[in-house]
Amino acid sequence: MRIQSKITLLFFTIATAGLILINAVIFYFVSAFNFDDFFKRLEARVNLAAEINIHPDQNSASYREVRTRYLEKLEMEHEYIVKVESSGQFKKPLELPSIFYQDILQKGKARYNHDNDFSAGSLFKTDHGDYMVIITASNPSGFEELATLKKILLIVFFIAIFLTYLVGKIFSHYTIKPVKNVIRSVNKISADNLHTRLKELEGKDEISELVQTFNNMLNRLETAFATQNNFVSNASHELKTPMSVITSESELLLSQPDLSEQARASAKVILSHAEKLAAITTSLLGLAQTGFDGKRQNWQKIRVDELVLMVADSVKKIDPESNVQVNFDTLPEDDTCLYTDGNINLLQLALSNIVLNACKYSSNQLVEVRVASDKERISLIVTDKGIGIPQNEQQHIFEPFFRASNTTEFDGFGIGLPLTLNIIRIHKGSIGIISEEKIGTEMRIILPVSSEF
Repeated sequence: MRIQSKITLLFFTIATAGLILINAVIFYFVSAFNFDDFFKRLEARVNLAAEINIHPDQNSASYREVRTRYLEKLEMEHEYIVKVESSGQFKKPLELPSIFYQDILQKGKARYNHDNDFSAGSLFKTDHGDYMVIITASNPSGFEELATLKKILLIVFFIAIFLTYLVGKIFSHYTIKPVKNVIRSVNKISADNLHTRLKELEGKDEISELVQTFNNMLNRLETAFATQNNFVSNASHELKTPMSVITSESELLLSQPDLSEQARASAKVILSHAEKLAAITTSLLGLAQTGFDGKRQNWQKIRVDELVLMVADSVKKIDPESNVQVNFDTLPEDDTCLYTDGNINLLQLALSNIVLNACKYSSNQLVEVRVASDKERISLIVTDKGIGIPQNEQQHIFEPFFRASNTTEFDGFGIGLPLTLNIIRIHKGSIGIISEEKIGTEMRIILPVSSEF
């Protein structure tokens, strides 16, 4: 789950919990006030009933008039006046809990309600004895008010949580927006524009610190890449020149007709190793350059079936004993699916490395190169019947200078495949491998189909 979604969910959850709590508190206090108000109305009627009915006097008529004129008759209202004997015995007028009557006797008053039935009672002590006055009634209007309040609270609750979700989305959007801007800016930085820096923000919050950290890291990367670039340029000049001299001098020495056989053999060894050293140097420089040079220099549209034929010819020239078969049975009907964008020299070098490895490690048995394509990607599959690669070593074959444990009888330096991988990555492609010892290896290069037609 993305951080923006987490923030929205957290905000929504906290706000919803708060709304539920607020609505519950509102409903509780309103219902408590409603019940308390109704009980007070019943208790007022209890006092009036006592004044009117327990030993009436000259004021009883006034109380009756107040009761009749100013107090409306409640729904299902009934009054009960019970004489309490000196022994504490009395006849229960209603089937109410015993605690209700005990509270009247001990505390002087009591309240009780069950659903919509309310009861209020008080104890009155007179010179003529003790009396218990109880008034019962129902409160339908109060329950209707609570039901209406419940509907209103539910409607307000659902509207509020919807608005809370929208506010949470907006809040999380503006919270994460600076981070998204940083990500967008960082994604635009590559090896060919390392001089670019993120726009520094005002303030000293975490986002500002993150931007500053990225800029410091880019400073270090730019310095490191510049150092590597300078090394590659200097090495290219310093190493190639003496090797060219050694090679040319060895060839000149071999051209002498009066050279002894022993000297001629030594010159051939020198020339062979000089050429091998030149090849190693070229591969190392290519590996270093492709490791950081992502510029699209000399890119063009490349037809991969023609590229495969070029590679097959060049491999045959390098190793005349190689046995390479090109299979075009899986070519697509649409020729536009065979084009990719790239540097033809780099791609030829990458594919040649794989095909030459297949020929070398299969002792020049049949090597098949197959081309397949769909609307989005091109597949170049190189299959051999060679020594294969041990299962636990396959993950390391693209590491520089790594060689599998079963390749000791074959010449190599562990540079070709890392160079190939870097070239394919520059072309936004990928390499897959399927291999089994003593059975063979399948290398699959995936390249994107050119979208510019």
